[in-house]
Amino acid sequence: MPFVESTIVVQAPARSVYELAKDQERFPEFMPDVELVTVVKRDGNRVISRWKTLVEEAPIEWIEEDRFDDARLRVDYKLLEGDLDTFEGSWTFDERNGETHVRLGVTYDFGVPTLAELIGPTLHKKVRENSEMMLAALKREAEG
Repeated sequence: MPFVESTIVVQAPARSVYELAKDQERFPEFMPDVELVTVVKRDGNRVISRWKTLVEEAPIEWIEEDRFDDARLRVDYKLLEGDLDTFEGSWTFDERNGETHVRLGVTYDFGVPTLAELIGPTLHKKVRENSEMMLAALKREAEG
């Protein structure tokens, strides 16, 4: 399955960047392509949320499960329902010398091999661009 990994360095403590990333309902306030994030259910460190984003002006919606590991400053997420067969990964927050190294990893799959062959490179580029946009927006908000 295709995998994209993006990283960024944030001039803020890891705990505060992690807490910002956990507050997903605020993402539409500072992430341009994220239109809506609605928490459907909270259960301890597990959250089910409904997302609506724009990719090339086309709305994409899905439901995902996020698991928050406060001790390790890690978020693991996976698609529960949506347009792709697989969309899952993790966010990690590693503090070094007063700055936070954030890593966002995404594994995805269309589930339709012939379609993946046709638009796979374009989708890979869009997943990378979206990941980098999310990280840049998180950085601006955390440092602002």
